[in-house]
Order: sequence, then C-alpha cells, then structure tokens
Amino acid sequence: MNTNPLSRRTFLRRSSLGLAGLALAGHSARTLAASIHANNTSPAVLGGTPVRTAPFPSWPVWNTSAEEDILDILRSGDWYRGRGETVSTFEEQYADLMGAKRCLATASGTTALLVALHVLGIDAGDEVLVPPYTFIATCNVVFWTKALPVFVDTDPETFTMNPDKIEERITDRTRAILPVHILGLPAEMDKINAIAEKHNLVVIEDACQAWLAEYQGKKCGTLADLGCFSFQNSKHLPSGEGGAILGEDDAIMDRCHAFHNCGRPHGNMPRTSTYPMRGTNYRMTEMQAGILLSQMQRIQRDADRRWENALYLTSQIENIPGVLPYKLTRGATRSAYHLYPFRYKKAFFHDLPREKFLDALRAEGIPCSGGYGPQNKDGLIEEALSSRGFKRLFSEQRLQQYREQNHCPDNDQLCQEAVWFSQRMLLGPRRDMDDIANALRKIHEHAEQLAQA
Repeated sequence: MNTNPLSRRTFLRRSSLGLAGLALAGHSARTLAASIHANNTSPAVLGGTPVRTAPFPSWPVWNTSAEEDILDILRSGDWYRGRGETVSTFEEQYADLMGAKRCLATASGTTALLVALHVLGIDAGDEVLVPPYTFIATCNVVFWTKALPVFVDTDPETFTMNPDKIEERITDRTRAILPVHILGLPAEMDKINAIAEKHNLVVIEDACQAWLAEYQGKKCGTLADLGCFSFQNSKHLPSGEGGAILGEDDAIMDRCHAFHNCGRPHGNMPRTSTYPMRGTNYRMTEMQAGILLSQMQRIQRDADRRWENALYLTSQIENIPGVLPYKLTRGATRSAYHLYPFRYKKAFFHDLPREKFLDALRAEGIPCSGGYGPQNKDGLIEEALSSRGFKRLFSEQRLQQYREQNHCPDNDQLCQEAVWFSQRMLLGPRRDMDDIANALRKIHEHAEQLAQA
C-alpha cells in the first residue's frame, strides 16, 4: 500500500508537468482529457481527488438569543432545582413534546437508567435482559444495581435486540427487559412487551439516542414501564450532560423523583419521615435545563431534516452491491437517526478489509466509524463476575453457565460489518447526501485497486 500519498498540490503540479509533456509529444486533446479524468476518479487514498473537501455541519449548535436567559439563571444564584423553576419547566415541555404524562430530569442518561432500575425493583441477584449492540452504560447500570446483564442477540438488519431470541435467555431470576433504541432505531416493542407480560417482567426503554423516534405512531420512551433519555453533548437535545425519565404512573414517577433527590418524599408519597426511602443525588441543574429549553426550539426541525436526508441517502446507496442500509423494525414508523448505519459486505468489494474501506471513505472527505464492538465480550464483564460481591450473589455454577452461554454470533457479525455516519452529517443540504453516495460508488468501482494497494 502507498504509505506516502501525494498531496493535492503536488498531485496538481505533477499532473500539469505531465500534461505539458504529453502535449509536446503530440498527444491529442482527447488523450489529455482521459489522463485528467483517470487521476480525478482514482481513490483519494491513492492520490486521486477527493469527492468532498467541504466540512459537514458542526454540532452542537448554540442559539445566541438564549444567552440572556442563561445569564439570568446565573445572576439569580438559584442554580439548584430546589430553588429554581427552570428544571420543572423543562420537564413539563419535554413530557408534552414526547406525549408522556410525566417527565423527571436527571443528571445524565446513565443516572436516568439507574433510577428506573431501582424504582422498578431491580435488586442484587436479579437478571436483566439487554442487547449487546449498545453503549456500555446499558450493561454498566445493571452491574451497578448488583444484577446480571444477560445478553440477547442482535437482529443484524435492524441493529436492535432480536425479540425471537429473548425467551431462551429467561431464568427464574430474570426481572426486566432493557431494550435499546440504539442509534435512534426503534426496537420491536410489541413483541418485547408481549413477552414481558407473559413472564411478568418489567420493561425499561433505553431511549438515550431516540428523541422523537416512533413506533406504531408513539414516541420511543413512552412504550414501556419507563423510558430513559440522554442529553449528553453529542445528542440531538444536548446540554453537555443530562437525562430524563418518562412515565405514565404517578406513584412510580413520585418514587423516581424521591430517589433522585436523596430519598425525600414527593407528590402523593406518605410523609412517614424526612427520608422514607433510600436515595441519591441525580438532580439536573437549572443551567442544564435552560440550555435544553433553548435547544428544544430546533429539535423537531432538525429531526425532520435528518429523516428526509436519511431516506434520500438510503435511496441512493441501497443498490450499491455490498452496502446494506439498516431496516426499520416491524411496527417502527420513524427513526431518530442519531447515527446512520449500514452493513459493509467486503465480498462485494474484492474482500477489501473494513478498516481499509473506512480509510478510503474518510480520504474522500466522508467521516465514518466502525461503531460498537461486542459489549458482551468487554473486560468489565469478567471483572464483575470475578468480584467478591457477584460471587456472593450468584452460585459458581450460574456464573460458569453465564460465561458459557454468553455468545451472540449475529451481533459478532454485525460488529465486523457495521459502518456509521454521524447525525450532524444529515443536517446539511441534499447535495451532501449525494457526496456520500458518490464516495461509496467510487470506492466500489475501485475496490480491486484498493484491495491490491
């Protein structure tokens, strides 16, 4: 492989000299044009001209008109939700946006999940069914509840938990299913909820990447006992850090509020003491809520733009051999497209390794990623299983059985094939999608040359 590709300036200089020599030698204008075309269409990673040099939209985007509101919060000194009103205002507006009865704002998406697990009764020694294709927080929160995350294999077409693989993972200790609408792609909630009802399990939606995604016309995060969201810096509704829980049951949501606020009673909870339940401090600050109220002014508009661009991009790339865009699961009506994913089948690219494919795509000016690794094989799994606490909670036989059964072959394959585009890449004009599609076509056309380099 050429480890020292020509810079664009050097390439143009050498091309000019070469063309002059060809002209002096009497070559026709047609020959000269063919030479230029050949250089311009070669893969950029091998010295050709990139499909794109312009940057994609940046993220997050700040609304300067909100600065006075944030300054008012800072000047007031009421930065804590117990003395301000901004967090409560955000909770009301976010619940309304998502079509939920109640919203509780938290310090992060991770803390939202921790609150939900605790309040719905997940405790030490329990088991929770989770997908392996997710951000690591999904299984981390289960471990921190002193429960065991049991992995259910992925449907590679939808990138989400395969509901047909759930029941084989249920044991007498299973207490919950934690489906993830990963990358903003809705999981198949009808099947998941039906299985949960059959086995008397609670369901907590990890919707941390799924703002305004829809399943059966309802917003993801409103389809189970509780739904959890993240507002971390990269998210569609960002505040640096932050999270939320949505729910319909007032008694459950009152307990969520109490738990996230040091165990102080809330709503209609009995005031039997100052702290009637165990709790912690997972509160959102007033400044975070102020940022979120500003960002909410653009979330629907941005969501529509991502949706339209993603549908168009799919129409442009789905016929490229070896490029398989994800499919909406049955019942899903809209994805949030926190990331745009497809599967890369190297057999259709002369067995060009995925890493070389990604390098070639980046060289064409298209940022991309290979996505998650198999979380069920990460180091924290064995670290937890070998801990003193888990050895006390689970028998040696159960832990060994867990190790032996912790295989998700469909997810392993997906992790080897997945390619992601960032959500910010879907916020530009349609011609940006054309650039992505043209880069993919170019790499496919020159795959044999790239594989041999």
